Amino acid sequence: MEAQNIDGAQAPSTGTLADVIDRILDKGLVIDADITISIVDVELLNIKIRAVLCSLETAARYGLELPSGTNMETEAWKEAQIPKENCPQCGKRSPLEELLGVGCPWCGWVPAKLKVLAEAS
Repeated sequence: MEAQNIDGAQAPSTGTLADVIDRILDKGLVIDADITISIVDVELLNIKIRAVLCSLETAARYGLELPSGTNMETEAWKEAQIPKENCPQCGKRSPLEELLGVGCPWCGWVPAKLKVLAEAS
C-alpha cells in the first residue's frame, strides 16, 4: 500500500535493493547527458554520454541496438526474445505461452480458460 503526501500525491513505496535492481533491469535506465566546457563562449570540450542499463529481455523488447560484434545467436539472447508476462497471482515472470497454456510454474496459478476446459472434461 502506498502512502499519500499532504497534497494527495502518491509517495513511492519502499523496497529492498533487489526490488530496485529488478525494476531497473525490467524497465531500463537511460542516461543521456551533454557536458560542455567553454571559456568566453569558446567551446573547449564537449562530452556526450549515452548509456542504457537494462536486461537482455528489455533490450530485445524495445529493439535496442547492441554494439557491433555482439553474438545474438546465444541461448541467453534467444531466451530474452521469448515473450514473458507476470503471473497475476504471484507476480513472477514466466514465458507467456507457458503461463496461458499450462499455468504458472511458480505458484500453480491456472488461467480461467484452462479451468473451464478441465471442468468440462
